[in-house]
Amino acid sequence: MPALLLLATLHGMNRLLFGDNLKWLRDRNIFPDSSVDLVYLDPPFNSNATYNVLFKEASGEASQAQFHAFTDTWEWTADVDATYAEFVDNCPNASVVELVEALKKFLKTSPMMAYLAMMAPRLVELHRVLKPTGSLYLHCDPTASHYLRLILDSIFAAKNFRNEIIWKRANAHNDPKKFGRISDSIFYYGKSDEVVWNPQHTQYREGYYESHFKLDKDGRYFRTVPLDAPRHGSGSPALLYEWHGKKPAASRTWAVRREIMEQYEREGCICYTKTGTPTLLQYADEMPGVPLQNIWTDIPPVNPQAKERLGYPTQKPVALLERILLASTNPGDLVLDPFCGCGTTVHAAQKLGRQWIGIDITYLAINLIKRRLRDAFGEDAQFEELGNPTDIGGARRLAEQDKFQFQHWALSLVGARPLREGDGKGADRGVDGLLYFYEGKDDRAKLIVQVKGGGNVSAKDIRDLLGTVENQKAMGGVLITLEAPTKPMVRESIGAGRYKTKLYQKEYPKIQILTVEGILNGTERLEAPPQANPFAKAEREAKQQKQEEML
Repeated sequence: MPALLLLATLHGMNRLLFGDNLKWLRDRNIFPDSSVDLVYLDPPFNSNATYNVLFKEASGEASQAQFHAFTDTWEWTADVDATYAEFVDNCPNASVVELVEALKKFLKTSPMMAYLAMMAPRLVELHRVLKPTGSLYLHCDPTASHYLRLILDSIFAAKNFRNEIIWKRANAHNDPKKFGRISDSIFYYGKSDEVVWNPQHTQYREGYYESHFKLDKDGRYFRTVPLDAPRHGSGSPALLYEWHGKKPAASRTWAVRREIMEQYEREGCICYTKTGTPTLLQYADEMPGVPLQNIWTDIPPVNPQAKERLGYPTQKPVALLERILLASTNPGDLVLDPFCGCGTTVHAAQKLGRQWIGIDITYLAINLIKRRLRDAFGEDAQFEELGNPTDIGGARRLAEQDKFQFQHWALSLVGARPLREGDGKGADRGVDGLLYFYEGKDDRAKLIVQVKGGGNVSAKDIRDLLGTVENQKAMGGVLITLEAPTKPMVRESIGAGRYKTKLYQKEYPKIQILTVEGILNGTERLEAPPQANPFAKAEREAKQQKQEEML
């Protein structure tokens, strides 16, 4: 598609991008300079941990079956070395190049340096795409935060560091031989001093009204605040005016300019002391609360019982992202999450009437986000998908580039759950995914799904799939293939017979062959009973308000 046409297609659209975020960020047709209002990123932490996706059982509870999502472990490989060399040779920011080179002299080719070599070029591009009024929030833990802070300072300039936000993500940890680690850091940077900023507030502590306010005759809490202030030096002339025949005391000035004082008087907000000194009348129910500070203890993590839990590793609560978006964006602004995982950022942006772009390198994440948006917002969630195959040519390219991601994408075409962690051995060999349906309230049946991304498919593959179906006591099997089936394959699948469901009293083929091309062009579809959703379902959000109602 020509660049101008692509831009026209995407203008004003939310976008979900599948693939390497560095490649996407360097595409200036998609990401022109100064085009994004806010970046939130929750990248891997270099935590040396393995993360699994949890699926849902029939009861709605988390399943013991897990699927490996990613391993947050880094090594200095040939690819990392090439990325580092390209960055050092071509990055226009000399200061960050010098810093990264110095870090490599210190860290050598360690796992930490491999991680930083991955992060540095991405942070440079994220700075480029931010508007002058834009902000970046980087979510991290102590594993690499000190190095990331140095890199961010060199890219954004230390003067544009605004806060380190401490988010309490757990109540207690019994960490051996150290204090329990229960917090993450979020580094907040502005691209300039002119960032979008909407002050946020929290509720007053319990008992605050009773101790700091009085009750009026109507039962409303109120207090009065002095409208004079200590004088510094000779005092500002704008604050030394006469008010109702009274000037401030020799060591004092008025706290506000005359026009503000006149406004307070018109609004009936001024009370006078016995000596005639004006004070400002404040009602508790008209006050926004306590200005938000940089330690956040009031947003709980997504625990195993949380309604919003989708089973994705490192999932963050929507309330955390809502707070960030409300503080640093306005309705209609563009929010970017280049490591979007299960889509909490795009969920919050959609809910608050912001435009959004999410990028992830795993199709499992992309598929979860699509489900989440559909469940939570229905038809209100309109977005453009890029990077995932839309025709047979794209499917072949993905199969050649990344067999693992091709398999996930192909499984998503029929709504299948990827193979659980630990499968693929012994009698389970040859199972790539599972489909479930119900024969009764507590009687769940399954279909085996196998994906073939290469050539040389034959009737033997059908016989092997049938054997797996029988070994696994499944009702049937589905083969998804890039290549058109041979006549012997079709004969084998027909010869496998059919199965009949108890609940629906209908027969379905024991073995089905579906081609990727047929599924994409709509000429082929899965023949099976209505599927049980193995993924956790996002709660439905209330109908979105019009933007003008949110201002």
